[in-house]
Amino acid sequence: MFNFNSPDQKNTILAIALSAVVLIGWQYFVGLPQMEKQRQEAQLKQQQQQQAPQQPGQTSTPAQPGQPGVPVAPGQTVNVPGQQLSREDVIARTQPRVMIETPRLKGSIALKGGSIDDLALTKYRETVDPNSPAIVLLAPRSSPHPFYAEFGWVATGTTKAKAPGADTVWKQEGTGTLGVGKPVTLTYDNGEGLTFRRVISVDDKYMFTVEDTVENKSSAPVSLYPYALISRHGTPEVTGYAIRHEGPIGVLGDKCLRQSFSLMAECHEEGYKTIEDKKSIPFNVTNAWLGFADAYWAATLIPDTKAKVLAHFSSETIGTLKTYQADYLGEAQTVPAAGTVSTKTRLFAGAREVAIIDSYESELNLNRFELLIDWGRLYFITKPMFWAIDWMFKFLGNFGLAILAVTVIIKLIFFPLANKSYASMAKMKAVQPEMVAIRERYADDKVKQQQALMELYKTEKINPLAGCLPMLVQVPVFFALYKVLFVTIEMRHAPFYGWIKDLSAADPTNIFNLFGLIPYDPTLIPVFGQFLHLGFWPIIMGITMWAQMKLNPAPPDPTQKMIFDWMPLIFTFMLASFSAGLVIYWAWNNTLSVLQQSVIMKKNGAKVELWDNLKGLGQSIVSLFQKKPDDKNNKNKK
Repeated sequence: MFNFNSPDQKNTILAIALSAVVLIGWQYFVGLPQMEKQRQEAQLKQQQQQQAPQQPGQTSTPAQPGQPGVPVAPGQTVNVPGQQLSREDVIARTQPRVMIETPRLKGSIALKGGSIDDLALTKYRETVDPNSPAIVLLAPRSSPHPFYAEFGWVATGTTKAKAPGADTVWKQEGTGTLGVGKPVTLTYDNGEGLTFRRVISVDDKYMFTVEDTVENKSSAPVSLYPYALISRHGTPEVTGYAIRHEGPIGVLGDKCLRQSFSLMAECHEEGYKTIEDKKSIPFNVTNAWLGFADAYWAATLIPDTKAKVLAHFSSETIGTLKTYQADYLGEAQTVPAAGTVSTKTRLFAGAREVAIIDSYESELNLNRFELLIDWGRLYFITKPMFWAIDWMFKFLGNFGLAILAVTVIIKLIFFPLANKSYASMAKMKAVQPEMVAIRERYADDKVKQQQALMELYKTEKINPLAGCLPMLVQVPVFFALYKVLFVTIEMRHAPFYGWIKDLSAADPTNIFNLFGLIPYDPTLIPVFGQFLHLGFWPIIMGITMWAQMKLNPAPPDPTQKMIFDWMPLIFTFMLASFSAGLVIYWAWNNTLSVLQQSVIMKKNGAKVELWDNLKGLGQSIVSLFQKKPDDKNNKNKK
């Protein structure tokens, strides 16, 4: 029975409670999202197989000039989804198009609407197989997952000028493909004295520059608002991890919009659901950028850094389809008779690569564009951690080796603290007999027992909490590495050795199917199948954690001993679904800690209990399989 007046028992209860919180939290934030994602994927496949015939399109109400939070641009047509054409079929049917081809991008611009609605990232593939399809970022309307960017002008309330919209067919000047150093020019004459010219260029990475010019050949001035938008149709699939932001993103003046934790106090936690509920989130800002981010990719609008804009995140339901939009409306531009005006905007559409994002921020003077990558509240640890691993990768040529090397560097940095901590633990082990004697002497008086123990600590210069310091220091470092593996695309599909082809994914092996010898996936078992994923590296991690804990003598309290005995096994299952890179780091860190602690304890004259504990464990296992005929005879006699 528990004695609730005993400090030891209180600590035990607290340890059990904390363990339960960790397990429940892991199940809620990791296990359930994975199950939900698998369920959604299965449901999506079933829906695609049972889709009804295609329904006719539906045209939305045109936006009014200057109206806040309008989720559909002027003239935009949104189709209610029925049996949709494939992305490739839609692109083939919406000709003519201007091709896009750069070292990193491939796609096309639709001359109908002049929108950038077809883009694939050729450097990245859907799986680790280099021959798998390239990642598709943007897709046109009427395709299964529309995601596109539009630019243009809308007339002011006092102007009746005809401005190009989503149904306007532009003409290309000359022929050719949009590429690095090869801009394309689109033109449109509204037949009322206004000629619109659009010059689109792209760099060798992921930045498009769109310059729109209006020439007024009429005899009266015309006022127009410049606008740009990014639209997504249908609720995008997200992985559901709270540690990684997927959804609306941007820095709008002194505020930033993201779903995950940020170092910035002004950041708001906004997701697709929030936009659905609020319908419109407006911002009057300068030097802003806004858009949508997936796990590793993003599309964001970047107005001129000095332009004042009315920006929005908005959502609307058309039929049964939810649409999400990030847009901005610039200040009215008056085009004098026989004059011209121009406006320029940028579109980032590509992978969230750290070096590229940082270079855009510095070169274009963008407002905290680095927040396109969710470094989190531990920014001051997370980003240096990435820099260190990335530098080591360039030196060693393997991200797994880079993680191991950085772990060694971290151990060296904290060596003085760990050395002092382990030395204090060694002294505590040396006086273990005296501590046992004090507990026995004052077994019935806990106050005197604690006083005597504190006096012993003071005399021997022992810090009883010293053993916690290495663990406490390791927690933020562990979380920072976890964050780096989750949010940086550089770790995606990065191989290690052997069967680890992707350090950002879980170890694919599983002991419950004998590491692939049995052609069956035990994780598909209902209810508890998600717990039956235990790869080789998580097992190694669990063994190293057990070895580290066995360096110390067993706690005198049986309940505490049981908790410490089971903790390595619990953590083994908890970390089994984590990134392989994280598990490898933890196993390597445990191994270094065992070696470091053993040397320091031996140096301070403390006995290293690991080998005795290993020997005792072996004897216990052997005894389980030994027959005891005497016991059997005694039972028969009874």
